[in-house]
Amino acid sequence: MDITPHRDAIEAWLILLHAPQLSALRVRELIERHGDPMRALEAARRGEGVERAPTRAWLRKPDRDAIARDLAWLAIEGHALLTIDNDDFPPLLREAAGAPAGLFVAGDPTALWQPQVAIVGSRNASRSGLANAASFARALAGAGLAITSGLAEGIDGAAHEAALDAGVATIAVLGTGPDIIYPARHAALAARIESGGALVTEFAPGTPGRAENFPRRNRIIAGLSLGTLVIEAGVRSGSLITARYASDQGRDVFAIPGSIHHPLARGCHQLIRNGAMLVESADEIVEALRPLAARLGAALRERLAEAVSPADSPPSNPEHAQLLDVLGHEALGIDTLAQRTGLGAPALSAMLLELELDGVVAIERGGLYSRRSPG
Repeated sequence: MDITPHRDAIEAWLILLHAPQLSALRVRELIERHGDPMRALEAARRGEGVERAPTRAWLRKPDRDAIARDLAWLAIEGHALLTIDNDDFPPLLREAAGAPAGLFVAGDPTALWQPQVAIVGSRNASRSGLANAASFARALAGAGLAITSGLAEGIDGAAHEAALDAGVATIAVLGTGPDIIYPARHAALAARIESGGALVTEFAPGTPGRAENFPRRNRIIAGLSLGTLVIEAGVRSGSLITARYASDQGRDVFAIPGSIHHPLARGCHQLIRNGAMLVESADEIVEALRPLAARLGAALRERLAEAVSPADSPPSNPEHAQLLDVLGHEALGIDTLAQRTGLGAPALSAMLLELELDGVVAIERGGLYSRRSPG
């Protein structure tokens, strides 16, 4: 899977991504018009689509220290730059309004193609809120869904931990550069996530946590996910911003109700009044997300068809038969299945999602897959 572009393209991308006051939308327009980042950069340097003089000046004379810092980070194994012009950019995020032009990823970029549910909520969650976050994360992970959140204290951390303990991928979206963990006390958790999923950010290495970064982080959380579950949130919570982004993008929003006397229930009650789905179990979420999960599976299959030439690619049903033959009734992980079938992670994710939705395959604890017994 060719995740990170070649060196010249990387440098051009990094210059575009760093340019002050150059929006992701404008970068996307330049790439679409010119076909590759090098030509897009040259056009931007000539002033095409770039109105502000400071932006043009930076493009013509970029901060080479910043670019060198990015390149040094990308040279580390397990680090990647995933750009909007790459076919492996996550499809749900690509179609979201305000999608970033590039993502810095530490960990497994293919985790971003897995069907995900965002779990967000208060940093100062109650004991029952933390228990709900862990319980729902475990149950959703058991249904084959990756868990996405923002690495914050409280609900976010509890959801990440529960997914990792269940052996299922979890994605943490950062409001900092990929080399800065905020809060610092979550450094060990971030390391576990990088090993069992991915840390993702649109901010370049060295970017500190600033207040204005976190709404942008929340937009990515919502954009990556099939739906967003809110557990305990005040009426001015950042979790409500994530929920609003999800709703604006046509994704489902779920909320767990609480006591009318609990201030952290008020945000969830507000969401429910505004149309969010009141949920009491993870099964309700899984059922509601089936249509969009099926569409994501179709996008994965389409990506596979584009990546493999027709002469080399057998019809889809024989591929499914091959996968099921390898799988048998033994529970196996994605890595083992990839080794035994010769298929890449996106291909396997597509087929396993389709077969799971068809009731042929089950996902077990630890993110292992097995065939369901007939009847």
